[in-house]
Amino acid sequence: MSKSSKPVFINTPQPFTDKFRQAEGYVKKNQKWLYTIGALIIAVIVGLLLRNHYQSRQEVAAQGEMFQAVYYFEKDSLDEALQGDGVYLGFLDIIDEYSATLAANLAHFYTGVIYMHQNEYEEAISHLEKFKASDFLLQARAWSLIGDAFTEQGTYAKAAHYYKKAANYKPNKFFTPLYLMKAALAYEENSNHQSALQCYNKIIEEFPDTGYYGEARKHKSRLEALAQ
Repeated sequence: MSKSSKPVFINTPQPFTDKFRQAEGYVKKNQKWLYTIGALIIAVIVGLLLRNHYQSRQEVAAQGEMFQAVYYFEKDSLDEALQGDGVYLGFLDIIDEYSATLAANLAHFYTGVIYMHQNEYEEAISHLEKFKASDFLLQARAWSLIGDAFTEQGTYAKAAHYYKKAANYKPNKFFTPLYLMKAALAYEENSNHQSALQCYNKIIEEFPDTGYYGEARKHKSRLEALAQ
C-alpha cells in the first residue's frame, strides 16, 4: 500500500458506464486541484472543531483514539484506520464506543470515504448519511460522495438528488460548480434533460469565472440541439 500521505479527500474510484465516463472527463480532469484545496480547508475546519469540543471526558478519550485512526488514514493504511491496530481503536470502534461524541460523527465521514475507496458503496452511503456538519464544506462533500456512490451503482436519480443537495448547501464558487456539473451528468444518464439544462444554466449564469463555464455551455448546446 502506498506510503504517501493522503488528504481527507481520497479520490473515490469512478469507473461508471462508458457513456458517463466520456461526459465526465472534463470534471475528472479539473477536480484534482479542488480536492487538494478542499483537503487543506477540511484540515483547518476539523482542527477547529476538535479544539472547540475537546471538553467532556468521553470526547477526550475519543479524540485520543481518533488521532491514531486519522494517522493511519493519512498514511493509506485503511484497514488499520477502519478496524484499529490492536492498541488503538479504528473508526468503526470509535463509532460504537463513543457514539455521542464529535469524534464518532467525524468517524462516520472518514469511514464513508474509506468504503468508497474500497467500492463498498452501500456501507459508504450508510455512514455518510449519518454524518452531520454545519460548516460550508464537509456536509456538502459528504452529500457529493453519496451521489458518487449512487452513480457507481447506476442509480442516477438518487445520485442527482444528492449532488443537487451538495450544490444548494451554502453555495460557493470553489465547489458548487463541480456539484452542479455532476448533477447535470447524472440527470442526463437518467434521461432528465430538462433538469440537466437547469444545472448547466446555473453554472453559466452564476459561475462564469470558473473552469466549468465553457464545459457547461458546450453541454447546454448539445442538449438543445438534441431537442430540436
